[in-house]
Amino acid sequence: MKFILKDMFYKEIDRDIKGVIKVGQEDDENVKQELDEYVVTSELKKHIDEFFEMYKTSILEDTDKNGVWISGFFGSGKSHLLKILSYLLENKIIDGKNAIDYFSDKGLDNFTLENMKLAGDTPTDVILFNIDSKSEADSKSNKDAIVNVFNKVFSEMQGFCGSMPWIANMERQMVKDGVYEKFKRFFKEMSGKSWLESREDFYYEEDSIVKSLSETTKMSEKSARNWYNKCEENYSLSIDKFTSRVKEYIKSKGKNHHVIFMVDEMGQYIGDNTKLMLNLQTLVEDLGTKCGGKCWVVVTSQEGLDEFTKVKGNDFSKIQGRFNIRLSLSSANVDEVIKKRILRKKNTAESYLRLLYEQKESIIKNLLTFTSDTAEMKIYRNEKEFAEVYPFIPYQFNLIQSVFNGVREHGASGKSLSRGERSLLGAYQQVAVDYMEEDTRMLVPFSSFYKTIEIFLDSSIRSVVIYAEKNEKLDAFDVKVLKLLFLLKYVKEIKANIENISTLLVNRIDADKLHIKKDVQISLKKLMRQTLIQKNGEEYVFLTNDEQDVNREINNMPVDIGKVTHKISEIIFDDIYNGAKFSYSRRYQFTFNKIVDDRTIGSQINEIGVRVITPSFELSRDSSEAELKLLSVREGNVILDISQDYSYLDEIENMLKIDEYLRIKSGIKSSAAVEDIKVKKSRERGERAKRAKFLIEGSMEKAPIYINGSLVDINEKNPIDRMNSGLRILVNSKYNKLNYVEKFTNSVKELYDIVDKKFNQMEIADTNPNKLAVDEIQNHIQISSSRNLQVTVKTVLAKFSNPPYGWKGLDIAAVIIELFKKQCIKVILNGEVISPNDREIVHYVTKREYVERTILKIRERVSQKYVDTVRDLSRDMFNFLSLPSDEDGIMDIFKGECKNELSKINEMLVKFSSRTRYPGEEVLQLGKRLFQKIMEITDTVEFFKRIYDLEENFLDYEDDVDDIKAFFYKKENGVIDFSSTGEQKIIFDRAVEKLKNYDVNKEYIIDDDMNVIMKKIREILKMKRPYSRIHELPVLIEKYNDKVVVLLEEKSIPIKEFIEKCRDQVFDVLKTCSFKSIFEDKVRGEFEDLYNRVESADNFAVIASMSDLAEKVKLKWVKIIVEEKVQKMQRNNDRGPEIVVKIKTLSMRELVKGQKIIKNVQDIDEVVEFLRGKLKEELKDNTIINLI
Repeated sequence: MKFILKDMFYKEIDRDIKGVIKVGQEDDENVKQELDEYVVTSELKKHIDEFFEMYKTSILEDTDKNGVWISGFFGSGKSHLLKILSYLLENKIIDGKNAIDYFSDKGLDNFTLENMKLAGDTPTDVILFNIDSKSEADSKSNKDAIVNVFNKVFSEMQGFCGSMPWIANMERQMVKDGVYEKFKRFFKEMSGKSWLESREDFYYEEDSIVKSLSETTKMSEKSARNWYNKCEENYSLSIDKFTSRVKEYIKSKGKNHHVIFMVDEMGQYIGDNTKLMLNLQTLVEDLGTKCGGKCWVVVTSQEGLDEFTKVKGNDFSKIQGRFNIRLSLSSANVDEVIKKRILRKKNTAESYLRLLYEQKESIIKNLLTFTSDTAEMKIYRNEKEFAEVYPFIPYQFNLIQSVFNGVREHGASGKSLSRGERSLLGAYQQVAVDYMEEDTRMLVPFSSFYKTIEIFLDSSIRSVVIYAEKNEKLDAFDVKVLKLLFLLKYVKEIKANIENISTLLVNRIDADKLHIKKDVQISLKKLMRQTLIQKNGEEYVFLTNDEQDVNREINNMPVDIGKVTHKISEIIFDDIYNGAKFSYSRRYQFTFNKIVDDRTIGSQINEIGVRVITPSFELSRDSSEAELKLLSVREGNVILDISQDYSYLDEIENMLKIDEYLRIKSGIKSSAAVEDIKVKKSRERGERAKRAKFLIEGSMEKAPIYINGSLVDINEKNPIDRMNSGLRILVNSKYNKLNYVEKFTNSVKELYDIVDKKFNQMEIADTNPNKLAVDEIQNHIQISSSRNLQVTVKTVLAKFSNPPYGWKGLDIAAVIIELFKKQCIKVILNGEVISPNDREIVHYVTKREYVERTILKIRERVSQKYVDTVRDLSRDMFNFLSLPSDEDGIMDIFKGECKNELSKINEMLVKFSSRTRYPGEEVLQLGKRLFQKIMEITDTVEFFKRIYDLEENFLDYEDDVDDIKAFFYKKENGVIDFSSTGEQKIIFDRAVEKLKNYDVNKEYIIDDDMNVIMKKIREILKMKRPYSRIHELPVLIEKYNDKVVVLLEEKSIPIKEFIEKCRDQVFDVLKTCSFKSIFEDKVRGEFEDLYNRVESADNFAVIASMSDLAEKVKLKWVKIIVEEKVQKMQRNNDRGPEIVVKIKTLSMRELVKGQKIIKNVQDIDEVVEFLRGKLKEELKDNTIINLI
């Protein structure tokens, strides 16, 4: 059996259905169709049951719960539900049946039907209206806008004037007074027109109105005219007044009368106006409180109440309590309504479709495939669903809802669509009618839904499609693709890529998907050429007229190829491979040169690098591989070839064009539409940047890599891993000795540890994990030294930190120090060979100020005979029986002992600074020079050679210095005690003192034995090596002392006698004086002191000098005594004139100086004459000579 589509449907598909239910379309024919065809889904059953259950409460008892909030997405049927509830509550008779009776066979349970009947039997005024259509154009700015609209429709329901509430107030008062009918009759008589028809012309009927009021009411004509002139001015309305009026009205009706305000599109009307929300909240609350549940408010909104108040703010939390009944319509509800009301099939058609699906299931599933990044797109689950939905596809239910919402939210629609005047029900019927003559192999392509919203679209959208339809370069299929792209423009759930577009355009069960894809690709290219769409990555985007203009400007922006290359380099080396270094291992990180085509990035000072080749690089088409191999050899870089992929170039060029466009347009104010496009272009720019990175990563994943002239096989797919693998291969080839260092040095402290380590010169080298590195550096120094090339630490660091080594500076320094410590090399700084124990070596090999001046040389091995000589001398001279095996160790110990010996020599030489000429100075000076020479030697080989050459000098010194040390220091049991003075030196010093004493007194000593003694002492003291005869000195000193005592005694006898004589002479002068007692003790004491000095003197000269001293003391006292005597005489002679007498005391020893020899009388005469002359010279006027 074959069907055409229209024959399958249970009801005629092209029958008149009000797809959009509008408040105000209440004629009986429409109402009957709505009630008859209304589909009560399982969701609606719950909502209807909940509503009438709560409504029953308000019938049976008082309650303040009186609000209902009906929410649902765009086109979900919430307005339809509102209208159906109004029919049921009013329960009008339609075509001979009560409204409720139409629901007896719609699957509602008896309990719900009973509640509905109770509601229908309750007298109710149902006021159904669209609040936006009932409000004044500018009313939203008024915070009381909602209560004003409610008052308007309430007045209209009562038959009063709604548009002018002050007239309604007058009418309401006349009804209370029972004169309203009388007023209407009198007015008609006066004006010739009906009041109900003329009240809208209120301002043109002044006289008629005033006259009628004065004739039918209690007002006089004057008061009536006064009311007329001021009624509008005096009018006011508050929520309290309005709710009291409603309460009064309900009470006047009696019999449990109810009033229900059923308000469509309340949520859209309020929008984000907080004042209106508060107005609604207060209004519903007051109606509930005052009317006790007899007045209800039922509203619709596209947002659920929870979401609505959450978005608007916490100030509206109270409204949740006002609208305690919340009915939310989901997409499933719409699907079910469409399936039952539009798509329901006849039994035979349903069976046919089930069978068809069973036959074509796999084909259909293969046709309806989407890319993995698409949100859930439902397809037929089974044959039952296929029969229910056919010719539509399940995904279309949700997708068309997203389209409607997207178009409305992005302002692409006119006012009708934004107000919700387009329903899904009508859309599905319209599309079904368009295909009703098709056979049963067809499927509805999603592009067909464009027609259902076209009439509501802005001209800027429709004109694009109209232009395409008239464009001779485009065919009908191209236009379908364009329409589809518009439908998808604002939908986030699905990307408009080739796969998805092809699926959405499937129009037959037996369609060839590959053929559709091919046609789609052709159409997309044609549409892009016409600038009607653009490609953004894998997606294709419909362009409005403004978007087309902006795109043309962007496409005309010039882009320098250098900027493209620079951007590629940023993506690769900043975003993808964002490390500054290649991490070869935890120890080694290599900086590398970065090049894209011919553009270098940063400095090019590194030994390795990566050059990326893009399609912009000039390569011969037939020999590109050979060129790249040659390039990899010539440069020594990793060559990464991504030149075969152009996709990322397009993305980067477009991204840079957008950048340039936005830069030029920055600060230039455009239309709102263009400004919005600029924002979108900025987002597109970011998307293209991400996509360019993704595409470059993809190219890098499969890019050929050339290293050292070969195309290398790298298994890794990740771009970073591939680059790392390439760099690793390059490093392994370029730094082929990198792994010679196996044990790493991580700190300067570790270098000090090497310095402090004790190395055995004979240590087996194979145990060193860095043996290869040690050998390399040692060989380098060896070869350079043999060629007389200077090797510094700096040159070693430079050589071994570069290919083929690449070692770290600390590791190189460690090897140098190890070679140094093992005495394989010597280190020279400023001409001085550094000691192996000098810890400053660490600074010399690491600090910048030293490395250029620190010279490294291969160390010459010392001959064994030289070593043996030093060992022998160490044993013989310093008693070292066990010495280190290494040359430097021996050298250090020997030099240490030399230093100690030199210190002792200097200590002994200090003793020669006195006038005493000790023996051994020459030996010590020779020894000092000998040891100083050794201490100055820093070169090990020179040290051992010099010791060898000076061996006899050392031995001679050792033979001589023992006696010298024994002389100066105490020697006991063969050991010198350097802290104690030697006995020989003590004896020697005594002998020197005696000799000095003798030399001072020898003119007074006339003794042959004494002279013999001193001659022997002098002979011993003058010997170079007196050590063997020093023992003779104590005996000689004793003999000398004995002789001196005797001679001193002999010499002192006449001197003591002379002292006594001088004393007596003074006392002789003193005894005649009356004042002698004053001077006696003093004179006696001074002469006794002279006597004692002679007694204790050990020096002949001192004894000899005592006679002269005694003579002087005598003269001094005589002079003092005589002067005292004269003064006393003068004090006694007070009466006579003062006589100045000068007394001069003379000594015979002073007059006769020296020794006089008298041989005859003549000699006596000469002495007497001499004295006579001297005395005459002294004798003057008033002078008395006192001769003693």
